[in-house]
Amino acid sequence: MRRKTVLLLLLLAVLLSGCGSGGEKKGPEEEKEGVYKIYYLNPSATKLMPQEYFTETEDQEALIQELMNRFLNVPNDVDSQVALSDKVGYLGYRQEEQVLFLYFDAGYGSRVNMNPTREILCRAALAKTMTQIKGIDYISIYVADQPLLDSYGNPVGMVSGSDFVEGISDINAYEKSQIKLFFTDETGERLVTENREVVHSINTSLERVIVEELIKGPAMTGHHRTLPEDTGLLNVSLNENICYINFDAAFLNNTLEVKEYIPVYSIVNSLSEISTVSKVQITVNGSQDVMFRDVISLNTQFERNLEIGEE
Repeated sequence: MRRKTVLLLLLLAVLLSGCGSGGEKKGPEEEKEGVYKIYYLNPSATKLMPQEYFTETEDQEALIQELMNRFLNVPNDVDSQVALSDKVGYLGYRQEEQVLFLYFDAGYGSRVNMNPTREILCRAALAKTMTQIKGIDYISIYVADQPLLDSYGNPVGMVSGSDFVEGISDINAYEKSQIKLFFTDETGERLVTENREVVHSINTSLERVIVEELIKGPAMTGHHRTLPEDTGLLNVSLNENICYINFDAAFLNNTLEVKEYIPVYSIVNSLSEISTVSKVQITVNGSQDVMFRDVISLNTQFERNLEIGEE
């Protein structure tokens, strides 16, 4: 009898497993073809509210126009509002390679029409919505034919959807920080400073943000990059006022026409602007026993050096 019961249970298990054999169920993380998320705001304008939108459009230009039109118009059955203030006019777009330039009238730059909180949310909504399109990795916002500026008067520059943490839509999950970056001049022998306002997740350390901004490169005319744009940042940590930076091998493949000390002190001086950082240890793939350009040993903890550039 016991044997029959076991056989019956086994048969039941086979039958149940067969019921689900019609095909693997896709996980929630898998993308559905033709499905995009359009990012709106909740009624109180404090959170992003993504809404799924399906389209069969595949042409990139037509898709840009379609998603932008959807972005600017909330469906009647959706309890949300457009991220862009109704006092701001959308003027159009242009695309250059992987960057989508979006143009708005002067109202976008007005704190009355777009207060700082709403502007951050709108920027995030635009980036997350439009960079879903294949071939578009960044957006760049223009106000009355001029680049959107931060509080220092510097261009905000390119923004990607990954600049804003997925799944965290509360504006309190982001913060604005003022940072000072050290790039180089046209000679590649001196450091020059660039003040920049950045919006970042509270889950991302300011040390990491600074290094990521250095990799993005300068925004000001006459300033030149110090790190290759393909440099991979593997890890950033802070312990007892020492900032540990771990790069991938691309850091060593720096072929920029700059003096060997420029990339190192571009990083060190920029990080040392934070009161909690007094020294910087640079490693490559976890190793500090590395010679940078066969001249500078990374087996040391670097301190700020203002003799090679601006304070």
